[in-house]
Amino acid sequence: MQARYVHTNLIARDWRRLADFYQRVFGCTPIPPERDLSGPLFDAATNVADVRIRGIHLRLPGFVEGGPTLEIFEYSPAGPESPSDIHRTSFAHIAFQVEDVEVARREVLAAGGREFGQLVRVPVSDAGVVTFVYVTDPEGNVIELQSWA
Repeated sequence: MQARYVHTNLIARDWRRLADFYQRVFGCTPIPPERDLSGPLFDAATNVADVRIRGIHLRLPGFVEGGPTLEIFEYSPAGPESPSDIHRTSFAHIAFQVEDVEVARREVLAAGGREFGQLVRVPVSDAGVVTFVYVTDPEGNVIELQSWA
C-alpha cells in the first residue's frame, strides 16, 4: 500500500470559533469550501442517525497547497463530552513548532486557550534541547508548543 497523510479531524462544539482560533494563533489558512454534509450516505459512514456535519479544512502552517490539513467539524447531534487527558488512549495532542515557546503560550492564552502543563526544557541525546509546553485550545483540546535548540 502507498499512503499519503491528508488530514487530522478535530470535532468542535463551535467549529467557526475553533477554526478562527487556529487561524489567528497559528496562521492556519482556510481551504474552501465550507462543509455542510448530511443525508443517508453520511448516516451510514458515521453510524450516527440523522447526522449533520459542518466545518472546514485549514491548511497547516509551513505547508503549501496540497499539504495536510486540520479538518474542524461540528456534529449535530453532538456526541458525548470526554476529558482531554494527555494520557488517555487515543490521539492525544497536536503539536506546533514555534520560535519562542513562552511567547506562543501567552498568545494561546490571550486567544482563549488554557494552561495544561508547565514549560520544560529537555536535553534529547545528540538531537539538542527541546523546550515545550502543553496548553489547550478554547475547547480543551491539547496543543504542544515546541522549539528546538
